[in-house]
Order: sequence, then structure tokens, then C-alpha cells
Amino acid sequence: MGSWRLYAAVAAGGFRRFATYRAATLAGVFTNTVFGVILVYTYLALWEERPHLGGYGQAQAVTYVWLGQCLYATLAIQGGGAEKDLMGRIRTGEIAVDLYRPADLQLWWMAGDLGRALFQLLGRGVVPFLFGALFFPMALPSDVGRWAAFAVTLLLAAVVSFALRHLAALSVFWLMDGMGVSQVLAVTGIFFSGMVLPLNAFPGVLGEVVRVLPWAAQIQMPADVLMGETGVLGALAFQAGWAVVLLAAGRAVESAATRRVVVQGG
Repeated sequence: MGSWRLYAAVAAGGFRRFATYRAATLAGVFTNTVFGVILVYTYLALWEERPHLGGYGQAQAVTYVWLGQCLYATLAIQGGGAEKDLMGRIRTGEIAVDLYRPADLQLWWMAGDLGRALFQLLGRGVVPFLFGALFFPMALPSDVGRWAAFAVTLLLAAVVSFALRHLAALSVFWLMDGMGVSQVLAVTGIFFSGMVLPLNAFPGVLGEVVRVLPWAAQIQMPADVLMGETGVLGALAFQAGWAVVLLAAGRAVESAATRRVVVQGG
């Protein structure tokens, strides 16, 4: 029980850390709201020409936009979560200090990132979503059970997001620099997560591929569960499966990396 209290404290610390950036949070709320409005009108024009694109009606497409704006910072779609600090600590050699902590390295970083994600959801994500629900027609459920299932998908989405970014950060043990990795994270995050366009709207083989990649667990699965477009159990199994695979891969890479810790410049 003591170890779980430790990780809860780490998560709380991650929450408090980002809560101190009030100006940045307000700027993020404004930015996400403005981009949401721009995307909504873009989607409405597109759906006017292609009704039921990706199996969505206009209200569902609008809902998808605002959910994406809600989760953009929450899931660190283009990076900027715990992996950024981890890359820096690996590059400078400070990771050696982390290895001496009486705590599981992966759980430590995941707890901190989940705390960050919770703050970004409440501090930056909820307001744009409520703005969208107030001023645009959205396909939101009235069933409490559907909202509860949606909440679980958000937690699993955050874990999958962390696991992807954690794997990328661990590559710095070999690359010695995280800039290229961060750029790859940004590109893959924005494209494969469905931030630009719902993955359901991707055509042919490309659509079939992107819908089974782990990025689909971040926005597409929560959106489809919220709007009743997929079975809850199947969506949760998809997300949980990728979470287990990616976390296990992270542990394997972490084990290999920490056996050959390289300290550069210190």
C-alpha cells in the first residue's frame, strides 16, 4: 500500500507542477477554443459535401472536433509530457539519480504524467469542450453508463499515450539526443491519432492500418465510445491490449538501456 501512496504523491506532484502555469493554461484554453471553431466550420463544409463521411453525421463530426481539442494537451498528442523531462535526464546523465530511487522507474514517470494529464484535462480541455457543447450541435449521450465508459477510455488513452512517449524517450539512451525523436512524436501524434481527420474517414488500406495502430486508442476510441459508434468492451479491450503491449515493451527497453547507462557531458 505504501508504494501506491508514493505513486499517488508523484501524480499529485505532476498535477501541482502544471497548475502553476496559469498564464500558459489560459492561453491554451483560448488557442484550443479558436482552433476548435476553425475546425468545426471546416468539418461542416466537408460534411456538407460528403454526408456521413467515416460513418459520422455532422453533429458527430462536431463532437469529434471538440473532443480532439479537449484531449490535445491532455494526451500530449505532439509530445511535451513526461518524455520531454526523461529525454533531458538521459542526455545529461541525471537518469542515474532516478535509478537509485526505491521506486519502479516506469511507474514513477507514468504517475507523474497521469497527474499532468489530469490537470490538462480539467484546466485546459473541459472549457473548450463545454464551449463547443454550448454553441454547436453535438452528439452527446444522456446515458450515465456511457459517460462512465468514456471516462475509462480516457484513462486508458492516457496510459497508451504515456507508453508510446516513454518508449520514444528511452531511445535517447542510444541516440544521445531527443530532438529528432520529438519531431517524430509530433508528426505521428498529429496524423495517426486522428487530430486532423477522424481515422474512420481514412480510405482503403490506409484506413484499415491506422485504425489498428496504438494511436487509435487515444482519440478515435474515446470518441466512438462517447457517441455510441462502437462496442464498449471491444474498445476497452483494444486500448488495454495496446497499453499492456507498449508498457511491456517499455520495460524490456528500459531494462536493456539501464544496463548500459551512458552519461554524456557529465
